[in-house]
This record gives sequence, C-alpha cells and structure tokens, in this order.
Amino acid sequence: MKRTTAIAALTAAVLVGGGIATAAAFTGDDGGDDRGRVSQSADRTTGSRTAGERVTLDQAVAAALKAVPGTVTEAELDRDEDAGDRVVWELDVYGTDKAWHDVTVDAGSGKVLSARDDDHGGPDRAPRSAAVSLDAAVERALKAHPGTVTSVDLDDDEDEPLHWEVDVTGKDGSRYDLNVDAGTDKVTVDRDDD
Repeated sequence: MKRTTAIAALTAAVLVGGGIATAAAFTGDDGGDDRGRVSQSADRTTGSRTAGERVTLDQAVAAALKAVPGTVTEAELDRDEDAGDRVVWELDVYGTDKAWHDVTVDAGSGKVLSARDDDHGGPDRAPRSAAVSLDAAVERALKAHPGTVTSVDLDDDEDEPLHWEVDVTGKDGSRYDLNVDAGTDKVTVDRDDD
C-alpha cells in the first residue's frame, strides 16, 4: 500500500499523542504460533493500556490472528472513514482456510472491528514463502532507520523478487520507505515510492 501525506500527519499525531511502539508477529501456515516479539521502542505497552496509548503492531496482529488464524502478510496504521474516522490497523491475513481476509483492528481498544473475506488475487493465490519473517523484516528496517513502523507489507508481485515493504517514521519525524529482501534480509530504500 502506498502512503499519502495524510498518513505521515497521522503518524506524527500518534507519536506525539502517546507513542506507538512496534513489534511484529508471524504465524506459520500450519496454524501454530511462532510469534516472535521484537520491541523497538522504550514506550512499548505491555499489558493494559491507559488513555492515549495505542495498540501496538504485535497486539493488532494477535487480535487479527485470533479472529482469523493464518499468516499476516500486511499491516498498516490508518484512519478508517467507515469506522467514524478512527485510527485502525488494517491487516491482510491468508487464513488456514486457504482464503484471504481483510481484518480491521481498532488502534485504541484492540477490538476487531471487521474480518471479511477478500479474493486478494484469487482464492488459490497463496503468498510465496518468505525466508525472512515479518518480525525479522521489521527488525532489520528499524536497525537501518530507528523509529516507528507504520506499515509492513509482503510484496508478492511475481515480476519482482519477494520483499517486505516497511514504512518507518524516524524519531525526528522523517519518513523512510524501505524494502527488505525476503530471502537475504538486505535493506534498501524504496526509490519507487514517492
């Protein structure tokens, strides 16, 4: 998913309004949970949240996988006009049922707002297997550019090498669009994303 200036403004507002820590989780196709938590921020919430705190990426992934078991291939912090313009995590999940699902998680409460089926390229279009997991891609991107991850996406275009697209807002507010090779974990700047 390509970001707009509105996402950058939203990210800045979230950072100022209490911070959002990032972490990532990944579940294998067998439905087993190989969740690896990777903390990237000192203000990571663990356990209950207080007013103004946001649901972390790992909490959003956990909520989505509870609603739809499978593999998360994309997560994005966004504003949902259909949900009263609230801040949400939008996730793509390839379910253990071999179908794609769009899951929306409220970024304030962690509640799953919707989990609907999506053809996402056809019912038998499973994502290619990535040697580098979502959490490892997030970790590598943040090592290259410390900050907060606002989006992570497995770019499964068959015309390109498999890679993770990771959007990071730096501690100084700068935005970085990074690609992490899903085979080698090499990080490069995404020159195609304006």
